[in-house]
Amino acid sequence: MRRNIVGMATEDAVREALATVNDPEIHRPITELGMVKSIEIDADGVVAVTVYLTVSGCPMRETITNNVTEAVARVEGVSRVEVTLDVMSDEQRKELASSLRGGTAEREVPFAQPGSLTRVYAVASGKGGVGKSSVTVNLAAAMAADGLKVGVVDADIYGHSVPRMLGVDGKPTQVENMIMPPSAHGVKVISIGMFTPGNAPVVWRGPMLHRALQQFLADVYWGDLDVLLLDLPPGTGDIAISVAQLVPNAEILVVTTPQQAAAEVAERAGSIAVQTHQKIVGVVENMSGMPCPHCDEMVDVFGSGGGRRVAEGLTKTIGAEVPVLGSIPIDVRLREGGDEGKPVVLSDPDSPAGAALRSIAQKLGGRQRGLSGMSLGITPRNKF
Repeated sequence: MRRNIVGMATEDAVREALATVNDPEIHRPITELGMVKSIEIDADGVVAVTVYLTVSGCPMRETITNNVTEAVARVEGVSRVEVTLDVMSDEQRKELASSLRGGTAEREVPFAQPGSLTRVYAVASGKGGVGKSSVTVNLAAAMAADGLKVGVVDADIYGHSVPRMLGVDGKPTQVENMIMPPSAHGVKVISIGMFTPGNAPVVWRGPMLHRALQQFLADVYWGDLDVLLLDLPPGTGDIAISVAQLVPNAEILVVTTPQQAAAEVAERAGSIAVQTHQKIVGVVENMSGMPCPHCDEMVDVFGSGGGRRVAEGLTKTIGAEVPVLGSIPIDVRLREGGDEGKPVVLSDPDSPAGAALRSIAQKLGGRQRGLSGMSLGITPRNKF
């Protein structure tokens, strides 16, 4: 039996320190995930901690080692920390995967369940080139900066661009049949681009697109998200239909430009909500104007009023009010942020585009999910 020496580190104190270390991919304490294999403390205050990695090639091994070392070194009485890494057995990984899923069956989309409190927004556009992906990543980054837990599914399989725009350079890690998504700026991200070599094109047809989206929603460990954004491909093709089937409670956010041609196509894309019985949360008008560099007067490069026309048309089509959530001016910093992986809402939040995007994010992030479809756990009582 080890003697209780005054000033000597205790196993309880070390374990308490380890509870502050989160797995960088799962974002939960390593003690809670069963990743702490052993703790040994000698009389000189040297603490040896052995930590289980989920897989042998874990890309975060160095991060875990550093975080464990720093946390344990702060414990009173610790003179040195030695961290050894081991790898979970197949059985341990299965137990971890089952625990993360909450004991539910595989292939279940958590956001489609009646008890889900995650707000799901499918960001759609009628045509390409209107800045839908730029809007998606900036809304995600702004919501995360406001303290929300946010995830993004890059559902534009053919034209995936979200990882670059968000500055995600990590790769997913697989634990059993569960995928741990990388993150950037506090946003978890999954994209087909993370699984293809280089800039190789994706040449798939409908059934494969549906399967990929299903995997992104069901096999990825998203955790307890407040908001999930899906960056859809332009138009009303297979992915839009699959989203309606897999996540019927997803609300559609329509992105357009002021241009008449773009507005007409955007209205057509939003009208799919009538057939899929989804709600349209609102319209965002991107590229609404450009400040003149000489007089600051707004120049309507792509015309004006497109967002309003789309909202009015969709309101008539679906029979419910569809608001214009905001207008985003043309700003070179928005483009530069996308190229550099630094969303403008973070790099220059008070710029015209940054401020407009943050305002839209606050409107969407602050919305409460309704009780429709949720089990309230109430049993009616017979009065007689």
